[in-house]
Amino acid sequence: MKVEKFLPAIALQPFVREFIIIESDLATDSSTIPDTSMVMSFRYKGRVQMMEGDEKSNLPATVVSGLRKSSRHFTYEENTSNLLVVFTEGGINAFSRTPAHELFEQHVHSGNLFHSSTLNEILERLAEAANKTDRIKIMQSFLLRHLTNTKADLLIDNALQLIKRQNGIIRVKDLAASLYISQDAFEKRFRTMVGSTPKQYASIVRLRHLINAYPSFHSLTDASYEAGYFDQSHFIKDFRLFTGQTPKDFFRSGQYW
Repeated sequence: MKVEKFLPAIALQPFVREFIIIESDLATDSSTIPDTSMVMSFRYKGRVQMMEGDEKSNLPATVVSGLRKSSRHFTYEENTSNLLVVFTEGGINAFSRTPAHELFEQHVHSGNLFHSSTLNEILERLAEAANKTDRIKIMQSFLLRHLTNTKADLLIDNALQLIKRQNGIIRVKDLAASLYISQDAFEKRFRTMVGSTPKQYASIVRLRHLINAYPSFHSLTDASYEAGYFDQSHFIKDFRLFTGQTPKDFFRSGQYW
């Protein structure tokens, strides 16, 4: 499987973190752990299936994936190609009026956000494009045409930065107080913009930070304490849900993504 990342045009950078093109010449299994960004995918060649337990289901050619608390597992058939639009936190709101929290833990057809006829045209153009550069241009042009709300929510932006600065170890009550807003109003506003509760978002930040920082710790116990876990069974349960593996198995594999 070949994965290439591309930066968006300056006009899109407040809303799109990156573009990713995934090409699989051979049939491949792939796992992803939760991230802080929503993703929209355009599969212009081949087929992708999502595995849930022992069941497999075919994914539509274009899908929007909300934030989630658990890992996901996919099977790419041979000769499959996908272009992913990775939004910034809250970035999808610049293109859609659907409250982001309605997509939490969901994989939905992109036709719920954009006209199906437009999406079908984009898929055809992506398939016919001569190279990756042209495909990125097609996608950027599509997004720029559908850019409808460029107004930032500074309070939520500040909240996101505070959560990241604390590596996800923060009390929602204290966070709301520091922003001079009631907790109920803050949580509702956060869910609508970001696509999860502040607590769920902070949990993603916390566990991703632990995974990225793990090589600097002497032991897994030290890493879990640093992430605010003082109950090892709670830590292992959360980690297994997050990655689909126990901490020992995950870090033994050497794949810290």
